[in-house]
Amino acid sequence: MIDLHTRLQMLERPALLVRTARHGLERYRRPRDLRRALRQRGEPLPGPAAAVMALLEREKGLERARVAGDPRYTHARHIEVLIALMGESRLLRTPA
Repeated sequence: MIDLHTRLQMLERPALLVRTARHGLERYRRPRDLRRALRQRGEPLPGPAAAVMALLEREKGLERARVAGDPRYTHARHIEVLIALMGESRLLRTPA
C-alpha cells in the first residue's frame, strides 16, 4: 500500500493547473474551502489525513473527466480541489 505522501508526489498534472492552484493556496481557508471541495454542509470536517484521501479520490475523478473531454468537467472545480489538496497536505507535513 502506498502512503499519502507518496501518492501526492506521484500526481502529474498539467503545469497550468498546478500553478493556478499554488497561486490560490495562499488564500486557502480550511473551514470554507475544504467544505466546498468536499461538498459538505453541516457535518464536521475530517482530519487532514482523511481529507487528503477524500480529495485524492475526487481529484482522480476530475482528472479522468478532463482527459476524457467530459463536457461536465470544469477547470474551476479541479483547481478548487487541488487547492484544498495542497492545503491539507501542508497540514500533514506540519508537526503537531
